[in-house]
Amino acid sequence: MSRALVLAGGGIAGIGWEAGLVTGLRAAGVDLGEADLIVGTSAGSVVGTMVAQGVDLATEIAAVAEAEAEAAEAEAIDMEKVMQAFALMYGDPDLDPQEARRRVGELALTVTGDGARLAQIGERLSSHEWPARDLRITACDTADGAFQIWTGASGVPLPLAVASSCAVPAVFPPVVINGRRYMDGGVRSVSNADLAAGHDQIVIVEPMAHMTPRPVLAREIAALGDAKIATIGPNRTAIELFGVDILDGRLWVPAFEAGRAQAAEVAEEVGAVWG
Repeated sequence: MSRALVLAGGGIAGIGWEAGLVTGLRAAGVDLGEADLIVGTSAGSVVGTMVAQGVDLATEIAAVAEAEAEAAEAEAIDMEKVMQAFALMYGDPDLDPQEARRRVGELALTVTGDGARLAQIGERLSSHEWPARDLRITACDTADGAFQIWTGASGVPLPLAVASSCAVPAVFPPVVINGRRYMDGGVRSVSNADLAAGHDQIVIVEPMAHMTPRPVLAREIAALGDAKIATIGPNRTAIELFGVDILDGRLWVPAFEAGRAQAAEVAEEVGAVWG
């Protein structure tokens, strides 16, 4: 029997909430860090890396929150462009998915700047070495929408891989890796849960479950065959905390605490799948 942990995208709120949920579940006797495979997309790439590295998540989130306080206050986000990207991803079900990603890539390329704050997300990881685990981090090529999966065998520095997965289109500039520019892996799917195919017990953690179309995840779950699956989205308390701007820099620690508190509600369900 093999187990997979899928950590989906969800901005700063998602990073905090996922880290808190994993922490709370561990305290309840359900250790998601024992996964044979960890799939991380956007926010999930940050938390997935932390989990794979075996760091103390509460300490890491507190440290990042402190370091990010000033930068978060100074950064202005154009939510209109964010909604344009969202519409391209989900607005036309008849549009070829890779073509939709290519169009999002065009929008992503309109964002300029040095990407310093985005780079720091990867740079602040406790280790810049890929863990000796099956960790898969997702991104998309802005030029053609091609889906990219980074692993320790990719030859790409871990901080760059994480930054590319977190390069939210229309918010952060794409990340250059080997001469190509990459954006958020969530452009293909917020969770990319189908990458867990072949595993028997799968937990999917979705900070944006209340904001994203359900048919996408349904198709991915169908690809997982007979696996035992638990899907966890934020509860009402967490949803109200997140609000509309999941990139709000004030959410690091409150979202962590919301996730940790919610763990008690879902521990039995997750434990029944995880074993």
